[in-house]
Amino acid sequence: MRKIRKGDNVIVISGRDKGRKGAVVSVLDNDTLIVENINRVKRHTRGNPQQNKPGGILEKEAPLHVSKVALFNPGTQKAGRVGVKRLADGKRVRFFKSNGEMIDA
Repeated sequence: MRKIRKGDNVIVISGRDKGRKGAVVSVLDNDTLIVENINRVKRHTRGNPQQNKPGGILEKEAPLHVSKVALFNPGTQKAGRVGVKRLADGKRVRFFKSNGEMIDA
């Protein structure tokens, strides 16, 4: 079970965008993820008139390693560490280690 999933609100804990918050757009298979409006890079693209694609400098989100982000805990308004525990009915849920609040209800 992954500790950070698509749609989670995360906060960047290191790097150029430290302290910024955003939602996870996608989780890639090699321990990287894409967060909306975080780690934006400029891509110089050549236009293709046959496909009606304009050229120029496009801005897009680049992948970010999962170790550089943490799940945002709305209860404490800080970054929170995540644990996984099994409930009595056998269902696995994520929870914040700081206050024990469950993320997946």
